[in-house]
Amino acid sequence: MKKPTSVPTEPSNPPHSPPDFSLVEGGLVFRLLRWAHLPCDALLKVRPRIIVAALVAWPPLLLLSALEGQMLGESVAVPFLLDVEAHIRFLVALPLLIVADIEAQRRMPPMLRQFLVRRLVPQNSVVRFEAAVASAIRLRSSVLAEALLLAAVYGVGILIVWRHYWALDTATWYVTPAAEGSKLTVAGMWYGYVSVPIVQFLLFRLYWRLIIFARLLWQVSRIELSLVPAHPDLYGGLGFLASTAYAYAMFAAAHGALMAGQIASRILFAGATLPTFADAIAGLLVFILSVVLAPVLFFAPQLAATKRAGLLEYGALAERYVRGFDAKWLRGAAPAEEELIGSADIQSQADLSTNYDVVRSMRIAPISVDAFLPLVVATLLPITPLLFTMVPLNELLKKLFGIAF
Repeated sequence: MKKPTSVPTEPSNPPHSPPDFSLVEGGLVFRLLRWAHLPCDALLKVRPRIIVAALVAWPPLLLLSALEGQMLGESVAVPFLLDVEAHIRFLVALPLLIVADIEAQRRMPPMLRQFLVRRLVPQNSVVRFEAAVASAIRLRSSVLAEALLLAAVYGVGILIVWRHYWALDTATWYVTPAAEGSKLTVAGMWYGYVSVPIVQFLLFRLYWRLIIFARLLWQVSRIELSLVPAHPDLYGGLGFLASTAYAYAMFAAAHGALMAGQIASRILFAGATLPTFADAIAGLLVFILSVVLAPVLFFAPQLAATKRAGLLEYGALAERYVRGFDAKWLRGAAPAEEELIGSADIQSQADLSTNYDVVRSMRIAPISVDAFLPLVVATLLPITPLLFTMVPLNELLKKLFGIAF
């Protein structure tokens, strides 16, 4: 009679209550919005935030540039309606940054709960885990941190980065050359001190939250986790960390859009070509992949140690089993009434071999092609339309139809 296959049972003690962690619900801006008596649910919805931010950032520029006669015309080299960079920044990148904020809120807390739901954190280390989460929450809720971010936006982002690296070196709707130096127009003042800071603040705040989450993962990686070398995700049970790539795909797309806007302006108004920006695009890809995926590498030492121990332990288990199988079925130790056909021993040996192959295939870094691909695609997608600047659309269509027919 075939022996019933034993199924591992769950530990009698239930998992600890998952932490209430959010990367969004806290900080100076969140408190100001709450102080304005906005409902909490509205603060975490995408559409209202995008509409409000876009209305503050873009329409005033259209109105002010029209009043100054620089919306469309030959009075300046770059009128407002032809400034592709400004439109992409406020109508594409700004909404993407807000969506990235909400995606982090939606995906990160469930991912963090997996450490407890999967019992990766031993019971004697739960308090330490919760202390790390509490520390991250304090940083996220820090009013001082966001005040410093605002100071960095105006002190570094506007006076240095925007004025010297983002702004075009020609007469535009937002700045005009003068004997004593370039001078901001009225529209340029709103642009430089209201619209651009909104984008930069959202960008800096996302960087800050990435730092908080990286610090949290570092602290959790210092805990001796209960990893399972034969886990089918091939990461000892930590495969869920790869979902970080999906949480920050919109973050990557926003960076791609910002770079696409800068490149488009240089191509249209400064005579540049797309290939000259190949190094900058490659550098952006490396930056995005590094800041998003590097923190999960904190778990590599534990995964490597788990794989080494698993190979030894499962190897010893396989050794004991195959020796018993050999003695029983090949050396005549099997009972006379027991038949090999229908015996559970064959299936058990196959299952053991499968488990050993899983341990041998275990990876020491929870990063795969599935993690790289969303970030690479999201970063490059906004830049892809610039390929049409190298090959005119009509010529491209002719070539495509020529290949097809």
